[in-house]
Amino acid sequence: MTIALDPQSQPARSEYEGACASRGDGDGRAVREVLDRIGDKWSLLVIVTLVDGLLRFTELQRHIPGISQRMLTLTLRQLERDGLVARTVHAEVPPRVEYELTEVGRTLIEPSMALAGWAIENYPRISEARERFDANAPARPPSP
Repeated sequence: MTIALDPQSQPARSEYEGACASRGDGDGRAVREVLDRIGDKWSLLVIVTLVDGLLRFTELQRHIPGISQRMLTLTLRQLERDGLVARTVHAEVPPRVEYELTEVGRTLIEPSMALAGWAIENYPRISEARERFDANAPARPPSP
């Protein structure tokens, strides 16, 4: 399928490329930036952990095995900056801070679950492919 981006440019090579261009993201910036955010090691785990409602910092950390306090803090800050998570500070002693998904953040649940399902379903094949590749790959000199 060939999709013309504009009269002076090359035709799109894929439906994806055409869709990006037709939605005003011809250079793919929006896709790259959003995938950078949600494709990191922890963001999707935080998002799906908040699916059932608000949680305090320590509760979030308990539900996400392996995440350090520092990484959870950085991840929450970035998700809040991107408008995917809302942070509420309650004026109490000690202060109580809660996190919850925003309306935009909740729209990530369905695609996140689809991606997680795909990963679980295909992981055995991916793992086998990696093993085959590693067993047959020629030794490479270390990178400089």
